[in-house]
Formats: sequence, structure tokens, C-alpha cells
Amino acid sequence: MNRNDVTEKIISTKVLKGIKWEAVAKKLGQSKEWTTALCLGQMTASPEQAKLLGKIFGLTVEEQKWLQVVPYKGSLPTPVPTDPLIYRWYEIVSVYGSTIKELIHEEFGDGIMSAIDFSMDIQRQADPKGDRVNVVLSGKFLPYKTY
Repeated sequence: MNRNDVTEKIISTKVLKGIKWEAVAKKLGQSKEWTTALCLGQMTASPEQAKLLGKIFGLTVEEQKWLQVVPYKGSLPTPVPTDPLIYRWYEIVSVYGSTIKELIHEEFGDGIMSAIDFSMDIQRQADPKGDRVNVVLSGKFLPYKTY
């Protein structure tokens, strides 16, 4: 057994029981975005969170322990993603990455946007021409230090 096996069991149970990520997040007291990343194997659960997920998804004690192991982050199987939705994110970064970098550096200076001190919010935005996906990414600015 490994973390991937637990992730597959969570996804399978979610589908079979018709569970929504937002409902799981509410029970955990976390955002739907972070909770989904946890359940998909990209975050580490506390013992309490693992136990609660165990109840929701019918996980054994051993499977709950796997949720508490720090994962190998990076869930994509290939360097360039082939899933159309994920590929569009790759396309956004390919086209607008240098613009994002330039504007962050102009506003904040030389540094990076943290993906550790980070939050994300995904919402449906009604639009008469077709609903839109509104994604807000918020990461702490970390300046490069001199030494």
C-alpha cells in the first residue's frame, strides 16, 4: 500500500457515494481547494484530519496514516500536461508567465510568490455569454535576500 492507493480509494468512494469536495472541506473546516489537494495526495493531513477523512471515505487506520505522510508534490505525470483543462493552465503560464513575472517584480522587487504561504479560491461567475471560471491565487511575496 502507498499514498497513491489511498488517493484512488478516496476518489472511488467519492464517486460511488456522490460526495462533493466542498462538503468534505466543511467537515474538515478547511477550504475546498486545500481539502481537494489533500485528498488528491498533494498535502499532509493532521492526525485529526486523517481520522475524519477516514470516517468520510471508509479508510482503515493504515490508510489514515498514509494521509499523514509528507507527499512527493507534483501530481502531473508528464512535463507538458495532456489533460485539456490542465494544459490550458500550462498555456496561460507559457503565454502570460513573463508578463506576470515582470509585473510582480515591478510592484514588489526581486523575489517570488510563495506556493507555500498560499491560498486559492475557485468560484463560478455567472455571465450571459457563458459562465466564467474565476480563480484567485494569493501567495506571500518572498524577496531574495542579500548576504
